[in-house]
Amino acid sequence: MIIYEYPFNERIRTLLRLEDLHEKFTYFLNQEHALQHHVALSTIFEMMEVAGRADLKSDLLQELERQKQTLLGYRSHPNVQAEALDSILAELEQVTSALVSSQSRAGQNIRENEWLMSIRGRTIIPGGACEFDLPSYHAWQQRPSSQRFADIANWFAPLSPLFGALGLALRLLRDSGRALSLSAQTGSYQQMLQGKVYQMLRLKVEASRGAIPEISANKYMLWVRFTSQDGDLKPKPFEEDVPFELTLCSF
Repeated sequence: MIIYEYPFNERIRTLLRLEDLHEKFTYFLNQEHALQHHVALSTIFEMMEVAGRADLKSDLLQELERQKQTLLGYRSHPNVQAEALDSILAELEQVTSALVSSQSRAGQNIRENEWLMSIRGRTIIPGGACEFDLPSYHAWQQRPSSQRFADIANWFAPLSPLFGALGLALRLLRDSGRALSLSAQTGSYQQMLQGKVYQMLRLKVEASRGAIPEISANKYMLWVRFTSQDGDLKPKPFEEDVPFELTLCSF
């Protein structure tokens, strides 16, 4: 099964982009080759660009507080597992406290590092990080893998509370929806949303069908059109019925 996610607003779009960058960063950081560590470091620079909005931290704190209040409202529900609820609330408290104590601006420690900023300035130029452009960076890349790992992990550390918070926010958001089994007749599906506000859509479809969803939505209407790829990977309409699973997520 392949899962596709569609954000309904710019805030969730930003969180999903940062989550994707963090997955990429984690993968390349845990490799050993200098070129893989170059990708990890370059990904930190990308994170700084995406997370550069001044209100991202406050947005996350508001989201976490809203989720906390929603969860507290379940305490009186007879079917709620109190132990699981307390565990999530404790995790929310821990993540929120770490985020409050973090730097006011994401990546400020890197902005204050003249050497890292010189590397950042060259990496935005195609081929700009060659050894003759950045000899000191080339020398750093020749250090043992464990030392490069420690350096990059240390540079990323101040960003860790931000990613802990957005990871928890997205996990709770994904868990908030209820999956429905549906079918797109001749590759197309429409649903009225009746003005209800959702944050994100999750769509799951069997990979073997070769059906790729193109999703558009607003607060009134959801539309999914499935396409397929021909020999040169150019999209074309998928004209068969497509069973899929749909989850609409909202705090």
